[in-house]
Amino acid sequence: MVTDLLERLGVTLPIIQAPMAGVATPELAAAVSNAGGLGSLGVGPSSTEQARSMIEQTRALTTGPINVNLFCHAPATPEPAREAAWLSHLRPLFDELGAAVPGALKVGYPSFVENEAMLQMLLELRPEVVSFHFGLPRQEWIAALQQAGICLLATATSPREAQQIEQAGLDGIVAQGIEAGGHRGMFDPDDEDEQWSTAVLVRHLVKHGSLPVIAAGGIMDGQGIRAMLDLGAAAAQLGTAFILCPEASANAGYRQTLKSERAAQTRLTAGISGRPARGMVNRLISHVEAAGAPLHAGYPATYDAAKQLNAAASAQGNHEFAAHWAGMGAPLARELPAAELIAELIRELGTGSAG
Repeated sequence: MVTDLLERLGVTLPIIQAPMAGVATPELAAAVSNAGGLGSLGVGPSSTEQARSMIEQTRALTTGPINVNLFCHAPATPEPAREAAWLSHLRPLFDELGAAVPGALKVGYPSFVENEAMLQMLLELRPEVVSFHFGLPRQEWIAALQQAGICLLATATSPREAQQIEQAGLDGIVAQGIEAGGHRGMFDPDDEDEQWSTAVLVRHLVKHGSLPVIAAGGIMDGQGIRAMLDLGAAAAQLGTAFILCPEASANAGYRQTLKSERAAQTRLTAGISGRPARGMVNRLISHVEAAGAPLHAGYPATYDAAKQLNAAASAQGNHEFAAHWAGMGAPLARELPAAELIAELIRELGTGSAG
């Protein structure tokens, strides 16, 4: 099953670079794929035209496989009173920056589940792999993608979600543990989160499920990959490990924080985007997680508020209000070009050279 999945993905190495919308670039994805792994693009917040451009740019840089990741969250429903209460909570931060509090919040981007133009673009360009986060699209869309020869993956944070992925007939499950940076792939963010660790979730799904499992969360080096393979995973997905690569689009503030002692303190919060996500603790996380904070404005409206706040701060050279997503393994991040990082991971994994 492990060998079958790697063949299905079109890779020679059991390494997947996490999609990381906003950080993963065509250059990063291509470099990983050229090195034998699976490079990924996170197009969840992108328009169909932007996503097409990213895929085409990546295609121009590699003949290797590409993974295109989509958000399948429930379409947002505006809640003016809740949004007003949230903006009131953020007002002291806007005031501190001398910036106006937004009059309203934008939903931002549609979910893939209601974006037929995105589906048609994918059927046209046919990336080798398409992966889903926050849930699954309708069954007929899954069938259409599979009929186009596309390998389908989806994130599960619990056995219950993994079971739904199996029932939908996908090709593999990305088992995302609580250690992972960025957004948890929970189907319903209002469900109780058992916060399974990567190792326990992987082992459970391997033992009780029928689909190949990809481990994700807190994996930063070859030894970590080896541990997950030993637990039965077919491959490992690494995100935070690639943020310091020059091919990634993380800005100077993000990189500086990840290279500092602050990398050792990450926290899971729904107060930045409206969905649980893990990032390095800064002023924004401390404020939205403070005692007495009201309920956030939902996803992705809450994200719009955070982005407007960060834009005002960034214009002043202040990076304390950014979404610096990172997993618990952040202190182990290394600053290497992607190809060199892959080579180092393979050396540590003990499967021979990266050549």
